[in-house]
Amino acid sequence: MFKKIHSKHVKIALIAVGGILVVSAVVLGIIYYKRAGLLQEALQQIKERAKTEYDLDVSIDDAYFSAFSTVTFENFRVQPNQRAQLLDVEYLDVTVELWPLLAGNVKVSALNLHDAKLSFVKKDSLSNYDFLFKQKQADTVRRQADMNLAELADKLINSVLYKVPENMKLAHFEATYLDDSTKQTLSVPKAIIDDGNLSSTVEINGKEAIWHVLGKVQPKKKQLYFKVYAEGKAVELPIIKRKYGLTLKFDTLETDLRNVVMDRGELQVSGGLAAKNLIVQHWRISEQEIAVPRTTIDAKVLVGESYISLDKSSEVKIKQLSAHPFGKLSFRPHRTVEAGVLMPEIEAQDMFDSFPQGMFDNLEGIRVSGKLKYHLDLFVDLDNPDSVRLSAGMDKKDFRINSWGKTNLAKINTPFIYTAYEDGKAMRSIHVSPENPNFTPLDQIAPVLKNAVLTAEDPSFFSHKGFVEDAFKASITANLKAKAFKRGGSTISMQLVKNVYLGREKTLARKIEEILMVWLIENNRVVSKSRMFEVYLNIIEWGRNVYGIGEASRFYFGKHPSQLNLGESIYLASIIPKPKTGLYPFLWDGHLKPYLGGYFRLIGGIMARRGLVPRDSSSYGFYDVRLREALRPARPDTLQTDTIKRDLLEQEFEEAKSFLEKLFGKDKKQEQ
Repeated sequence: MFKKIHSKHVKIALIAVGGILVVSAVVLGIIYYKRAGLLQEALQQIKERAKTEYDLDVSIDDAYFSAFSTVTFENFRVQPNQRAQLLDVEYLDVTVELWPLLAGNVKVSALNLHDAKLSFVKKDSLSNYDFLFKQKQADTVRRQADMNLAELADKLINSVLYKVPENMKLAHFEATYLDDSTKQTLSVPKAIIDDGNLSSTVEINGKEAIWHVLGKVQPKKKQLYFKVYAEGKAVELPIIKRKYGLTLKFDTLETDLRNVVMDRGELQVSGGLAAKNLIVQHWRISEQEIAVPRTTIDAKVLVGESYISLDKSSEVKIKQLSAHPFGKLSFRPHRTVEAGVLMPEIEAQDMFDSFPQGMFDNLEGIRVSGKLKYHLDLFVDLDNPDSVRLSAGMDKKDFRINSWGKTNLAKINTPFIYTAYEDGKAMRSIHVSPENPNFTPLDQIAPVLKNAVLTAEDPSFFSHKGFVEDAFKASITANLKAKAFKRGGSTISMQLVKNVYLGREKTLARKIEEILMVWLIENNRVVSKSRMFEVYLNIIEWGRNVYGIGEASRFYFGKHPSQLNLGESIYLASIIPKPKTGLYPFLWDGHLKPYLGGYFRLIGGIMARRGLVPRDSSSYGFYDVRLREALRPARPDTLQTDTIKRDLLEQEFEEAKSFLEKLFGKDKKQEQ
């Protein structure tokens, strides 16, 4: 093959290569002889830009080339205008790789730093680091309009990795955070990276805690690995708890970046995290500490031109429990959100045993058999809230509850004592049994009351198994349109479990526990539907210190629950979401205020369409409601209006109307 190559071609190739080498040598020579001036020009530009764009004063006592590709800085300081000093470095030298530098990329190959202080200071509402969050408005508009997320993420990752040296010596580095109530100091007496191998010691608040950091950095391969552990006690930053109320600590944390590759315009990033004896607590997550002995996360993140996604191959493992979360956030042409999780089939007992300690108190100690698997898939077009798609479910195979743990979910099958709470305080204890004169068996409650409550709160209660996907979808749509949390998708089953078994704290752990308990009750015939509805009607709040339908019917109307008419029933159903406002809708003569007429037509119309009451073109009992005389407000001396409160209630009615019409469709006969 080589014989076919003509000597003339060889000469041309040698000349070309030689030419390139000569040009490179000339360029390097020019750079070498002019490098000091170029360095000073670059530093001056940096100073001017820092001052113009961020109002930062940057000062350097001396900066010079101490080797061919090594720059040394002495007494390097950064201070925002009229704020506390941010950075003070006594000595720093940085060695960069030559060839990437010729292409405009600064890759750090070695770093030597000692006696440096980084101080974040916040006094009142002013800080010396708020410039980090400033962004030019024009840049923001341009980025939102035409930015390529994959390219942006790739540049960001590369810019970080290029600054990670494979050789480093660091001594006497200190980082401090200080505000009006908190001070946190992190000191690094010594840190070394030797040919990619990292070792370091970190001291917290003097020597209040000592951490050790080990790792392997290979920026050229786009691979990083870090391991953090402490001496004698868990790794924890007290500042996080003091500022954000979050307890986060662990014995050992390992994290790694395994692969970063751009493939046909899509950036693929793979990495993982593992924690030993992880403890988490926050008032939005759980009121008590959640302990996870061992957890691992393997994640594959994909970034495209206009989307960020978590691939289904990602996995979270807690003990024997394995789950595959996935999701996608798209920005163009529509803003859409996809999210979900797949839990492969698992031995049911392994699943319950894998739940973190302190997360689900009521389920601790439960013994089950059989197998379970779970799936959740959600899609939302944020620009079209009516587009919500939702699919979720727990599939079981030979599942059986062998014994209860801390809480017997079957307790409501027999007489029991219900304790009503308000703002975390026990208000009353109520006997849910015939020995309580206000307890009313289901067959002694007027059918119109039962049907009105079911229509307003949970129309498919007697046919579903604890959850109604259409209700969840409708609630998501309503909340997106309102741009706030206005309505949940709770069924009567969920409300019952929350009232009887759980505290009133609104945490993520309690919500998940509520869902699991409902599934156990509804899907395993633990309690009959009739008994659940009977207990529900006898314990829920219907007004200030008014609990159960027996008390409510006597309190408002002086009647037994069996005597309630249609209007009284629709009224009582209307106050379940906000029972403490129960007396507000009444006028001085005991009739209802006019604004509630629309609600009566809505609920009554739905009941008529379902064949539960005769169709009434006007009122559905609105004018038949008369409050007990002793509770009526005083007759006003002059015409009074309560515009603000009325407007709020009318707004809530419109939201309820929209939600119910989403479930049932509009009443065409009423529209005509």
